[in-house]
Amino acid sequence: MEGLQKNHVSQAPAADATLPTEFGDFRIRAFRDPSDGKEHAILYLGDLTQGSPLVRVHSECLTGDAFHSLRCDCGPQLQASMKAIQERGQGAIAYMRQEGRGIGLYSKMQAYALQDTGMDTLDANLALGLPADARRYDFAAEMLYSMGIKSIELVTNNPDKRHQLQKYGIDVSNRVPIIVGQCAHNANYMETKAARMGHILP
Repeated sequence: MEGLQKNHVSQAPAADATLPTEFGDFRIRAFRDPSDGKEHAILYLGDLTQGSPLVRVHSECLTGDAFHSLRCDCGPQLQASMKAIQERGQGAIAYMRQEGRGIGLYSKMQAYALQDTGMDTLDANLALGLPADARRYDFAAEMLYSMGIKSIELVTNNPDKRHQLQKYGIDVSNRVPIIVGQCAHNANYMETKAARMGHILP
């Protein structure tokens, strides 16, 4: 039985495939974090072992990424990153299943409801007894490292993301700002990120 199981595993296809998109052709590789079972992905293009590829570590946002919500800038950031990687011909997006800054979709909707009464994003999380930002980047660093990436140009406005990736062994040679998706519907959201959460925004 043990021999049959080993043989079955050895014949399993790699979780890596081509992914044509409206922005161009990518490859996509799936990962499973053994610590919690969550499945994440890296969308990538080109030889990632050379130089410092352009990399965005993007936390899942169902409302912004899939439903094109104007309450945040997540969807536009994802799309702009895909375009930038295609233009450069090299880079990766680590797509992390960390909805709502790590609090999950249900709690995120509860926080939205509080925001509808006038709270900002930070106070809404705290009112629910949740952290302002529960995301972690250790497994994102492991994913990148497993693909031969040791140094990156990081697409982010969040200094904490840069600090955490460096803490877990990824050299960040440059931070690339990404200022997109701002509108009247997310003005308070953007202001809170800049004033209360340390994001580098105009």
